Amino acid sequence: MRLREISETGISNMFDIKENLKKLPDTPGVYIHKDKLGQVIYVGKAISLRNRVRQYFQSPSRQEPKVRAMVSHISEFEYITCSSEMEALILECNLIKKYMPKYNVLLRDDKTYPYIMVTVSEDFPRVVKTRIIKKDGNKYFGPYSDAGAVNQIVDVFSSIYSLKRCSAQTFPEGHRPCLNYFIKECRGICTGEVDKEEYGRSIDQILQFLSGRDKPLLQNLTERMKAASDAMDYEEAAKWRDSIAAVKSLSETQRVTMINDKDLDVVLPVKDDKNSFIVLFPVRGGKLSGRETFQIQSGESDTRRDLVSEFIKQYYSQWAVVPPEILVDEEPDDKELLEEYLSGEGHKVRITVPHKGDKKALLDLARNDTVEMTKTLAEKTESRREKERAVLDEMNQVLNLAGYPRPSDKDRELVRVESYDISNTNGVDSVGAMVVFKGLERVRRDYRRFKVKTVEGPDDYGSLQEVLYRRFKRAVDGDMGFINIPDIIMMDGGLGQVSAARKVLVALKLDIPVVGMAKDDSHRTRALVFEDGSEIDLRERPILFRYAGTIQEEVHRFAIEYHRKLHGKNATHSALDDIEGIGPKRRNELLYHFKSLDAIKSATVDELCQVPSITEAVAKNIKDYFK
Repeated sequence: MRLREISETGISNMFDIKENLKKLPDTPGVYIHKDKLGQVIYVGKAISLRNRVRQYFQSPSRQEPKVRAMVSHISEFEYITCSSEMEALILECNLIKKYMPKYNVLLRDDKTYPYIMVTVSEDFPRVVKTRIIKKDGNKYFGPYSDAGAVNQIVDVFSSIYSLKRCSAQTFPEGHRPCLNYFIKECRGICTGEVDKEEYGRSIDQILQFLSGRDKPLLQNLTERMKAASDAMDYEEAAKWRDSIAAVKSLSETQRVTMINDKDLDVVLPVKDDKNSFIVLFPVRGGKLSGRETFQIQSGESDTRRDLVSEFIKQYYSQWAVVPPEILVDEEPDDKELLEEYLSGEGHKVRITVPHKGDKKALLDLARNDTVEMTKTLAEKTESRREKERAVLDEMNQVLNLAGYPRPSDKDRELVRVESYDISNTNGVDSVGAMVVFKGLERVRRDYRRFKVKTVEGPDDYGSLQEVLYRRFKRAVDGDMGFINIPDIIMMDGGLGQVSAARKVLVALKLDIPVVGMAKDDSHRTRALVFEDGSEIDLRERPILFRYAGTIQEEVHRFAIEYHRKLHGKNATHSALDDIEGIGPKRRNELLYHFKSLDAIKSATVDELCQVPSITEAVAKNIKDYFK
């Protein structure tokens, strides 16, 4: 894969489109259209870059309205050549998720769904909740839309089977078990007395349940309950009875038995003049186990097949394992390519349109369900649009009052808001936080955190200026992670924060409106403060009051969360960590052996070497350090 014609600055220059069209190769690849600000507005793939990209710059009368609108904003394009159409498809999918271009069909759901991870790569596996998938040999199940259900199922498994909870893989001689062992919430792997095969059988039952087969688990729990009851250990029997109820509760959404023991998904598009959705019906172990709805950003010319194709690429690319079959009511045009994309070694994925039998019945059931659901979806969507329009009107008024009227072509677009806050403890571990809103939506993928480096002590203004300078300097330099410029900056604070921010923007020759969000004595947002000191009383503007309050709470939360994490990490730092040859393992063994740092300081080289992992060279490093 080769990168060609990429402008690293992100700032539009004198890009000669006609001249660069001549340079396009007749090979597969991905093309990227940008506007005059260097922002990505469309990403596409092509079997022939030369033929596909040239089509955009033909006579406008031969183009669809959506394409004409996009082409009018193209100031430059880039392309990446690929060795095959499959490679281009994968790259296109990654770039769409990275840039979220305005004119692409987009999955309008930027939540990071939780997964259940079973750490089968470990000798004694754990069951944990995670939001990050890694190629580490472990098994992942999900994603799940209900985080509460994930927490519940992890707790149930840990309680039922007394699973290992800590991440440690080895334990030093004489290690004492933690509290979980003594309250019988862990078998005590660290004691070395747990049978690996018996533990493995428990993990096998958990894997079966997570794969949709709950009968073995329920049978095991029932046998344990009866055994405890026969032994007249009624407290233990009640424990297993409650566990059975919890497992059944987790499975009760699996409401219809359809197709033997198969796993598959049903993907159906719902599209009318105003709204586009994808409705997903997951089937696990032959059971229809729920329904999920995803709003799709699309244009009038995008067909149902287009929606299904884009959804499959963007949604399943975040899955560790894709179901072996996906049912649709119309085959996507790139069906074979999608199947190859989703399949892996030893795992074949098929996209099919059933015409008879149980699968056809399942598809009909799902289709009928979407017909009824469409009415509610339309109402909810229209209600949200009304709220967004109301917020947009209020924000446009704020921009006008700040002396920044919006260009006419942006009047109907949502306002991009960035907000900043500083958090520290008496000037220690000072950090900055940046959050981003587009209309009502939090754009979490654009959130950024900053560790303050040049300011000492509790200087919020100085810290704020450092953060803003670093953020917007990277935008000016063309860093694609910071290239999107806000329509307005809303500072957590008053006139002082606004003035500090404006000095940085003026120095960087950026003309971005800044307002402050001032609080009252009850710590609630009371007013928006402008650069000239004038204010808008938010008590008279309920829509803007709620919107500003939401932004202020979010940036405050994000800043404090990062500060606490950093402060907690630094608070646990030991002087031993600064000694060459001392890592976390040796540090912990030294503290366990000598009980205190003072005892380590006064120990001789021979005494230090009594700790199993401490060599003579490391012991001398310790003595030299404390001298």
